[in-house]
Amino acid sequence: MNDANANLVRKIIHVDMDAFYASVEQRDNPELRGKPLAVGGSAARGVVAAASYEARAFGVHSAMPSVTAKRKCPNLIFVPPRFDVYRAVSQQIREIFAEYTSMIEPLSLDEAYLDVTQNHKGMEIATEIALEIRTRIKQVTGLNASAGISYNKFLAKMASDLNKPNGQAVITPKNGPAFVETLPVKKFHGVGPATAERMHKYGIETGLDLKSKSLAFLQEHFGKAGPYFYGIARGIDERQVKPDRIRKSIGAEDTFVEDIDDLELATAELRPLAQKVWRYCETGGFSAKTVTVKIKYSDFTQATRSRTSSLPVADAGAVLETAAALLATVHPFARPIRLLGITLSSLTNEEADDGRSQPQLDLGI
Repeated sequence: MNDANANLVRKIIHVDMDAFYASVEQRDNPELRGKPLAVGGSAARGVVAAASYEARAFGVHSAMPSVTAKRKCPNLIFVPPRFDVYRAVSQQIREIFAEYTSMIEPLSLDEAYLDVTQNHKGMEIATEIALEIRTRIKQVTGLNASAGISYNKFLAKMASDLNKPNGQAVITPKNGPAFVETLPVKKFHGVGPATAERMHKYGIETGLDLKSKSLAFLQEHFGKAGPYFYGIARGIDERQVKPDRIRKSIGAEDTFVEDIDDLELATAELRPLAQKVWRYCETGGFSAKTVTVKIKYSDFTQATRSRTSSLPVADAGAVLETAAALLATVHPFARPIRLLGITLSSLTNEEADDGRSQPQLDLGI
């Protein structure tokens, strides 16, 4: 970015609450403070929705089966989620953001992008704004937040992880490209495990490796995500902070290490996907009437099957039941399956009619 465009440099802050659900529970119950805690169900089929930093030290993390978490940390304490409380705290945090800017793009209840290039307080230094916001969040909610500050969304997101928990970091236009070059692609926001594995097959391990690939190569092998990868490898991300963007669907998918041709095994793989999309529904206060299953075969051809009901799906079990029934309609499989996905759509939200933005879910590219 040259000096002539210096006045056009955007100031983006990514604010990310530290172990949000778990921290709320520890705040509200002093007996849980300093102890390994998981928010979620402890039953055999339960899943960890969030883990405290004390639990993370044992390798416990979100989306982990509860039985696995308990095995890693025998003293782990499980508490049921209270999404109404988390949404209320999230709204308090959103109101603090609004004191500084109207350019707020929530990613979920516990993180958001803020564009403070022009801000309500006329502050020129984004790092000072981030520090003030984190201080206000602590004063109002008693919770810690981390922040990343940069000239685009990708780098602000990456920066917010650098000094967690309860810290912040800045990546300047001067340092951005060099920072990306040294970063493993598996740590890139927008590069999930399956995409990282595909990149590794092409010799792409770091940002510098990614930068060495042409735009044509990335488009050929990564489709519509190719231009995004080409840009971020150079520290470039032109995406704008988009306030009040309404979420139209919520999806999750998984690519298998080995292709599956057995219906029972394939159905079992739907369970964590159903739990994941339902967890996001609960978190964001969504309900959904349409369930879609995506099936990608070993030859990369794919099929989808959908079902829409008059009433919203009730829980993760209902999502799984519908998805399993849809999957059964394509059995016997034409070819072994390499990927399965579940998407919930026809979404409604309890906040949809009051003009507030919907939590923006980011499940990768």
